[in-house]
Amino acid sequence: MKSILLIGLNNLGTMIAKQLHDLGHQVLAVDKNESRVNAILPLVTDAQIGDSTNETFLRSLGINNFDVCIVTIGSDFQSSLETTSLLKELGGKFVVSRADRDVQEKFLLRNGADEVINPEKQIAKWASIRYASNHILDYISLDENYAIYEVSVPADWIGKSVGQIDIRKRYGINIMAVKQNGKMDLSVTSETIFCEGMTMLVLGERKAMQKCFKI
Repeated sequence: MKSILLIGLNNLGTMIAKQLHDLGHQVLAVDKNESRVNAILPLVTDAQIGDSTNETFLRSLGINNFDVCIVTIGSDFQSSLETTSLLKELGGKFVVSRADRDVQEKFLLRNGADEVINPEKQIAKWASIRYASNHILDYISLDENYAIYEVSVPADWIGKSVGQIDIRKRYGINIMAVKQNGKMDLSVTSETIFCEGMTMLVLGERKAMQKCFKI
């Protein structure tokens, strides 16, 4: 369990708050809008109304006591930038800030953000990969070249074993797990048989994935 300061209760901030609550983390949520703060109270440990660009207010929160500070302010980049900078100055251990454009990401990283999230850019990338292929159901990017994909088993693989297909030797792709009827099986061996309706979690280079699954 982590102690998290969440600043900005727009749609993104509210969704993050709900997810953190479900995961059992302690969350202090902050926003200038009283109605937003009141609405989020049932889902967080505490919530306060305040201006995150005000150093005195931020200092009163005890910034160095939080494991992570998340800034999701989206409509006012100047406030986001000032908040990010102040959080780091006041001892923020790990500051994550939202950006809507690449140039904003650069400024945030230069002014205290340890990491930056760009929701629209990330969703666009995910959607283009997910829906432009008949096989890919989900993916997690690891770096510029490698990713973990959930892919459906190609029709011509059904009834064959992992060893017979041998995509590790042919493409350098590793099968991490197989999933069927909602159940994940991590004990994949060369004897594992591909079945109808089965999906796989595979790790590999994007170019190899394109060749193997004809993306």
